Amino acid sequence: MRILHFSDTHLGFNDLDVLNEQNINQREADFYDAFLQVVERIRVIKPDYIIHTGDLFHRSSPSNRAITFALEQFRIIDSLGIPCIMIAGNHSTPRTNLSSPILKIFEGFENIHVAYTQVYEKFEFDEVIFHAIPHMNDETKAYEQIELCEENIHASKYNIMMLHCSVGAHYLMAEFGEWVYPREKESLFGRMDYVALGHWHGFGKVGKHENVYYAGSTERTSLNDKRNSKGFVVVKLGKALHVEYHEINIRPIKSYEIDCEDYEKAVKALRVKDIKDALVDVKLTNLTPLQSMNISTSEIKKLFSGALHVNIKREFKKSELSQGLDDVQALSLEEYFLEHIKEDSQPQEFERLKGKIQELFSTYEEVNDDIN
Repeated sequence: MRILHFSDTHLGFNDLDVLNEQNINQREADFYDAFLQVVERIRVIKPDYIIHTGDLFHRSSPSNRAITFALEQFRIIDSLGIPCIMIAGNHSTPRTNLSSPILKIFEGFENIHVAYTQVYEKFEFDEVIFHAIPHMNDETKAYEQIELCEENIHASKYNIMMLHCSVGAHYLMAEFGEWVYPREKESLFGRMDYVALGHWHGFGKVGKHENVYYAGSTERTSLNDKRNSKGFVVVKLGKALHVEYHEINIRPIKSYEIDCEDYEKAVKALRVKDIKDALVDVKLTNLTPLQSMNISTSEIKKLFSGALHVNIKREFKKSELSQGLDDVQALSLEEYFLEHIKEDSQPQEFERLKGKIQELFSTYEEVNDDIN
């Protein structure tokens, strides 16, 4: 038996304010492209079952475009005659009863089975049972739902458990509403043939459990996610469990570091290649406040011409910013900044910069006053 497991597709996600030729947010289009690749691989692989372990959509109230795209793709999946089981994740679950769960739109499909009501559901077929535990806003109810799952294990069939949560604190995503699977119930995993997880965005086996896997996301929802490998899993059940990871093509992310201790030398030493349409992450290290003012963002971006987006992080010398809390409390932010500039510049240069800094802080205060 072969089961294709994918997860965390986050349809409707958008970022970076970059539009493509169709006037669609480019990052949103990237997520659709990743999903299309999985659907195409489903057609080729023709698994016996398909499972999706949560966060189909990025929001519980997705855009019309995201909904339309999902319906079109699941009509294709439905037409293949392969049973597909999905559970809701925290991103796709409304936080109140005032909103209807978005996965309800798939109820009319013949081969699409969905669990989204925040309770355990069982989907039983000739040879296999899928034990579905979707995301729950109230994790205090999780324990009793896990016990219901335990009661429904069938000894003569394959048993597949589906969860959207963190199995241990290591897999927390620092998101609102996420919950951690109770450690004392991890023994249940040993009674399952496979435990399919969603929520964590990286592929991998969980700890000592040989049959517990996160499929990972199909795209990255943050530039802090430096993984250039995204995909899905094909699980083969028989005398032994075999888990095979399949990679799809996603927009690459490239990371660079420029040591500002000797800025010009560091720039000359840069080896920039294969960055066309890539996401580029640049870290400026050992910066002084004066350098930071003189190194413009546009100057850095020119070094990486052709990239879709260049994200710049500035890391200051610790010695320059470690004067102590007493200094911060004694001075205004403007005065504190001027003190640092004064230390790094010649008198004439300082006078030039001083007027510019005072003008910037004055503008900020006017805007802030208007807001308040």
